[in-house]
Amino acid sequence: MKIRILSATIAMLLAPAVHADLFISEYIEGSSNNKALEFFNPTAASIDLAPYAVKVYFNGNVNVGTTINLQGIVPANSTFVYASSNAAAALVALADQTSGQSLWNGDDAITLTKNDSVIDSIGQIGVDPGSAWGSGDITTANDTLRRNAVSYDIDPTDSFDPAAQWAGFPQDDFSDIGLFNGSGGGPGDPEPEPEPDPVLICGNTATAIFTIQGSGAASPLLGEVVQVEAVVTQTLPGLRGFNVQAVGAEQDADPATSEGVFVFVNSSDIGVTAGQRVRLLATVAEFNGHTQLTNVSATLDCGVSELPAATLLTLPVASLAELEAVEGMLVRFEQALTVNDTFTLGRFGELTLANGRRYTPTQVVAPGADAIALAAAQRLNRIILDDNSTVQNPAQVPYPAPGLSAANPVRGGDTIVGLTGTLHYSFSEYRIMPSEPVTILADNPRTAAPTLHSDGNVKVASFNVLNYFNGDGLGGGFPTARGANSAFEFERQREKILAALAAMDATVIGLMELENDGFASTSAIADLVDGLREASGQPQWQFVQTAVSPIGTDQITVGLLYRADLLQPVEAARLLDSNNSALDDAGQPLFDDNRNRPMMAQRFRLIANDAEFVVMVNHLKSKGSGCGAADGDNGDGQGNCNISRTRAAQAIGIFADEHYADIPAMVIGDLNAYAKEDPITTLAQAGYYNVFEALDKADSYGYVFQGLVGSLDHALLNQSALDVLADAAKWNINADEPIALDYNVEFKTEQQIYDYYAPDAYRSSDHDPVIVALQLAPVYPPLTATLELIRVNRGRSGATLVQLRWSSDAEQALTLYRDDSPVAMLSRPGRYNDQFKDAAINSVTYRLCLDATAQCSEPLVINF
Repeated sequence: MKIRILSATIAMLLAPAVHADLFISEYIEGSSNNKALEFFNPTAASIDLAPYAVKVYFNGNVNVGTTINLQGIVPANSTFVYASSNAAAALVALADQTSGQSLWNGDDAITLTKNDSVIDSIGQIGVDPGSAWGSGDITTANDTLRRNAVSYDIDPTDSFDPAAQWAGFPQDDFSDIGLFNGSGGGPGDPEPEPEPDPVLICGNTATAIFTIQGSGAASPLLGEVVQVEAVVTQTLPGLRGFNVQAVGAEQDADPATSEGVFVFVNSSDIGVTAGQRVRLLATVAEFNGHTQLTNVSATLDCGVSELPAATLLTLPVASLAELEAVEGMLVRFEQALTVNDTFTLGRFGELTLANGRRYTPTQVVAPGADAIALAAAQRLNRIILDDNSTVQNPAQVPYPAPGLSAANPVRGGDTIVGLTGTLHYSFSEYRIMPSEPVTILADNPRTAAPTLHSDGNVKVASFNVLNYFNGDGLGGGFPTARGANSAFEFERQREKILAALAAMDATVIGLMELENDGFASTSAIADLVDGLREASGQPQWQFVQTAVSPIGTDQITVGLLYRADLLQPVEAARLLDSNNSALDDAGQPLFDDNRNRPMMAQRFRLIANDAEFVVMVNHLKSKGSGCGAADGDNGDGQGNCNISRTRAAQAIGIFADEHYADIPAMVIGDLNAYAKEDPITTLAQAGYYNVFEALDKADSYGYVFQGLVGSLDHALLNQSALDVLADAAKWNINADEPIALDYNVEFKTEQQIYDYYAPDAYRSSDHDPVIVALQLAPVYPPLTATLELIRVNRGRSGATLVQLRWSSDAEQALTLYRDDSPVAMLSRPGRYNDQFKDAAINSVTYRLCLDATAQCSEPLVINF
């Protein structure tokens, strides 16, 4: 928002207007990326830009090429400037909104729309004028155009001549941007003399900040010119302004009204310092829901003052009104705040903080009322730590100090104590602009490998490899339908995925989001196995191949890798899809492979001891997918497609019972459902139980979405598998890591492409791997051993002689047990005489056992 023009001039300009509304008042099509539009609000009220958009039609096209959704509030009789974020610094500094979208050239038509209706335009849609409309000094190419008066061109399809409404100025002339005067002239043209600003005198009566802020979300003085005198609490060059706050008797006793406010000066040269007392003349405005003072026309230095004490805050707050009441004030959190989300750290330099970790509601409570209530409570336990700047993709991300890098990450679970700064509101979030250095405690450090108390003799891993597409398999074929955009990106992705897989030290690995391109030597799974052999130093890695190739019709599929020196597949792999799914009452497949990727199941034999087990790897439909109105988001916390996932879970349970009821078996993979959701409870009813609940590790997590942790990837074991469970873990190498550290190069400077990358496991995907260790008992040939009673002699004193005959095909010696006590080692079939003296004994039980295998004969019971 820029300086207001004279009210008398406004009245004159508005007189002929039939529909006063926002319009384009200046157009810049300069050199390189120097492109900007100025909009003017000629009305007597502020305009919220939410329904307004700029649409660009390239080269005579009738379809929109770029849409720019405008954001902010334009006060009455004021301007708003949009510019390319790649424009000259002098032009960007004058803009209220910027972006890096593709913008116009001189031959491109532009419309300004409100609720998708055109209210102003430049050029003619559907017509390519060559290089520009107009001629001479008034042209849409390499020129600056300024509107001659408040006027509109609401028909973007009629002929266009800029000379009819516009004045032309030289290329890259920014001198008048934000200063619309209604004549088409520049700042040097004669204008009516403005009324002099009121004289500022320190200590005179001023408008109280609490009056400006009011007790609601918006100021009751919106659009009014006020005099304010207060103490500067923080200068924020990155926001082009500073905060001021009332002190002492200047404050009121109403806890619902803030005593601080942000002053927007539209320059990084703030001109004041913290602790300075200032008096200023400015206009009250709202920008993105943040009350502020703008259009500062006069400032007076009123000396120095002590800073007010920071107001103490604690999360969670009782209501968001508690934060609104201190908007613009200096605040402090004494409590330890935990990093909950790093997703926007690289893009915007910010972290989401909360009191402890917050779980996706349906990870910990049932869908429906409980989940909805928890979601509401969690919104009160959240604050954004900002970097004091509006720059996107900053070249220097400050967190953690001295700056983010692959070797210096901040992770979810790390903490900050004593966070202090001013409270702001923008982009629907309350934010702390820190006024003191921020120290982040690395309370959740990386681990080099999954932590298991016991490795067992089989380790099963499950890992979503985040669209592992290897191009044409020969080094080309990029970009692919999903995954890496270039061979350079793919090599980085491959290094990270292989580092993670090798560190798991697994026996068998289930994969999700693998390119569905079969099993040839150039396939994604073949490439992954080749790489894993080298990265792990284990040349015995193989992949399970199915009779069907590709598997289903989706671009991605599941897969299985195994150590051929340790495991041997038993029978061919099975698939579960629509063709062999159990049917519902209407005769329709429960498992719909148009939505869920076909499940792969493989029975393995552990070569060392002949024990067998089964792995069933899955990837069910995602929550963000479209499954039609009948299977949409019903608001209970489970998202879209819950019915499709639940039906698939029913089919999996039936399939597993049919084929693998008598063997340790597990369902693994990305089920796209949290722990308390219907698909997981459905599988529990079928006898497949959450391994982490069985181990009392229900607080584990492997995925973060919108700052909430939970588990979409699961290991569900039948009772036979639980009986041999050694341990399980989720290896948090991805969910807690900033996405900026992944393999992608977008939104990074040339330096960041290398500083943010390391060929290690961290941020190799967006899902954490799951590892399950089993201690499978050996399988032995059945023991043949028999015991027969020949006779019993019992004396009057209680002395007893028991004569037995025994036989066995075992080559090893057998142990003879009387009741539970060993009495002899027998190596040759024959007779054995057992004697004991105890008149109280009137019954004994004998067994022959091979202790090495814990196999025993049928018991022989003798009663006296």
